[in-house]
Amino acid sequence: MIIEPAPAKINLALHLRRRRADGYHDLESIFAFTAFGDMLHGEAADTLTLSLAGPTAAAADVGDDNLVLRAARMLAAAGGVWPGARLHLDKQIPVAAGLGGGSADAAAALRLLNRLWALDWPLERLAALAEPLGADVPVCVFSQTRLGQGKGEALSPWPHDHGGTPVLLVNPRVSVPTGPVFAGWDRQDRGGIAADLPLQALRNDMTAAAVAIQPVIADVLAALAADGAASLVRMSGSGATCLALYPNAGARDRAAAALAGQGWWLCPTHIL
Repeated sequence: MIIEPAPAKINLALHLRRRRADGYHDLESIFAFTAFGDMLHGEAADTLTLSLAGPTAAAADVGDDNLVLRAARMLAAAGGVWPGARLHLDKQIPVAAGLGGGSADAAAALRLLNRLWALDWPLERLAALAEPLGADVPVCVFSQTRLGQGKGEALSPWPHDHGGTPVLLVNPRVSVPTGPVFAGWDRQDRGGIAADLPLQALRNDMTAAAVAIQPVIADVLAALAADGAASLVRMSGSGATCLALYPNAGARDRAAAALAGQGWWLCPTHIL
């Protein structure tokens, strides 16, 4: 049995730029990953199967179009191997929450099966293969802080180390489909990401559109900012999960305790 973690993706910043001819938007994002995430188990088998368990498994798609199975079939075809594996996914990441759960799971499948099938491909080759699976899958293959450009697949190192930073993830138990959020963006290009700017000077351009769909997101952001302890409060991806960064774990845990009565999903963790 091989075990492969699927860390949750967060966006420390997300700047939307022009719309491309292929329907995607040019964007710039600082992708980071947390110690919290899903866990994929795999072992050799004659056929390809996937089972799911965990608190968010019921909301996930387990059909043939599941990203884990698509990733497995794609890798088998590219590597010239028989697509045999028994996969089991422990699903912890909320679905449609701005945390890249499906993308993280697909990336974990590529890494796990790369070992199980003894392909031994470098991560760069797996990331290139992953592009058709979705804009976030290539960066999830690396699961390391990166600056993403283009539609998210053009990756480069981010010069600042945020590893170990305590983070509190909060979701008000609502989902926000990415398509309507993009459709609600005001189309204003407010400039790109510069490494010499502090995170606080950057933004998530999808926030206003997400709040228009689910106003409770604004309540979450306000609640995270209320005690002044967080160094950064921001929505992740297209929402509805919001994040707050803290100088130490104690400040993070006090904030989590203060929000415990809201009925929201809370996850104290840290950046990898």
